[in-house]
Amino acid sequence: MSDWIVSDPETLGGKPRIRGTRISVEHLLELVASGATRDEVLRAHPQVTVEGFQAALVFASLAVREQAVWDLKISA
Repeated sequence: MSDWIVSDPETLGGKPRIRGTRISVEHLLELVASGATRDEVLRAHPQVTVEGFQAALVFASLAVREQAVWDLKISA
């Protein structure tokens, strides 16, 4: 895990978050998915640095890298 992304069961239920904040990787991804730009996210959350934001994106991409999605058609 990156130095920027931490997880502690005592904070946010252990969700991965930006070090030194209570901003989860999940929250940042939701903002980006809703159309927010990096600059908008950083303005809304000044405690998140550019490096922390980038680390969250890298963390998320690594988390899904090895996952496979199967579209199975099962007839009754």
